[in-house]
Amino acid sequence: MKRLLVIFVIGTLLFSHPCEAQNSSRGFVNKVVIDPGHGGRAPGAVGRRAKEKDIVLAISLKLGEYIRENMEDVEVIFTRETDVDVPLHERARIANEKNADLFISIHCNSAGSRTAIGTETFVMGLHRNQANLEVARRENKAILYEDDYLETYDGFDPNSPEASIIFTLYQNAYLEQSLRVASLIQEQFRERARRVDRGVKQAGFLVLYNLTMPGVLVEAGFLSNPREEEYLMSEAGQAHIASAIFRAFRSYKEEQDALAVARYQYAHNHISEDHITNLHTENSSETKPETIAPNPNSQEPEITNVVSFRVQFAASSDEKTIDDPVFRGLPNVSWYFHEGLYKYTVGDEPSIESAAELQRQVQDAGFKDAFVVAFVNNERISPAEAIQMLQQGNND
Repeated sequence: MKRLLVIFVIGTLLFSHPCEAQNSSRGFVNKVVIDPGHGGRAPGAVGRRAKEKDIVLAISLKLGEYIRENMEDVEVIFTRETDVDVPLHERARIANEKNADLFISIHCNSAGSRTAIGTETFVMGLHRNQANLEVARRENKAILYEDDYLETYDGFDPNSPEASIIFTLYQNAYLEQSLRVASLIQEQFRERARRVDRGVKQAGFLVLYNLTMPGVLVEAGFLSNPREEEYLMSEAGQAHIASAIFRAFRSYKEEQDALAVARYQYAHNHISEDHITNLHTENSSETKPETIAPNPNSQEPEITNVVSFRVQFAASSDEKTIDDPVFRGLPNVSWYFHEGLYKYTVGDEPSIESAAELQRQVQDAGFKDAFVVAFVNNERISPAEAIQMLQQGNND
């Protein structure tokens, strides 16, 4: 009977995701759902003084505030803004019905050892080890607070050993984007918030499996560790965690928006992939787009904004030489200092199209996290701003 139940649930998971719901293929990131874990009757992890549901709500509200204050084109949607029960399936339904572009679920961790410390970010996937499985089991047990959970989740029982089998056949259509978001979050936790980095991981979370968009589950720290519990309860600690997630989201949005513009230009200018490859070859010998000659009648020479695109593939708190072995012989490596980090790039492209092709080449060389950044007169700006400047220049 159990075997039949598992097969039934696997079939439900594999065929219940509409293929047409390719939110992230639209490109632009304009809606984000922030999901504070647990709530109401479900306290989540409990420390000596703190409850997970309270800590993650405070962090989530700060994150939403940062996004709203700094990114006017992004709509922020919460699954809860107060201490209320929200079933796991309802959280995914909110995100799907709002046609969101990204789902961020925020949690706190717990362990049997009081010395466990640090942050980790999960994406939907296989349980790679017993520790990942235990984290997923603990978070999935939130459904035990829901009435008729066996019916709601098609027989899924988080206490059953067979439950983990369900997720071994599930393939996340948004795994690549989810991994990118998770990587950016962990980078910010490590480099900016100075937290112990436990890495990006995969496990089967009910709150993530039914999403029709990229999604991550953030474990912001261990309430079972007294020192980390104190940090997470503090105003400063919550602000650091929220700020780190905000910075990661901002970087992800910049990348996705730039790629969306490139795809739009491909489609509307009827540029083929072969032509994009040729564009990169033709532009590789150019250093900067040609500038407009100054007006001879002007007393002061006109300054023309020079827009360029580069592919960033690494960042470090310490300066590395451009011939460092870690760069694996990439040609024409350069660096710039930004937000407290040395950031390493290749290329100096006059168009987003040629930069996107260069990005693909760098990723094929092994730097999977490479992305496009933009500059005007060698000052870092967002790719969207750069594209807007180029379009205005073409219209003048």
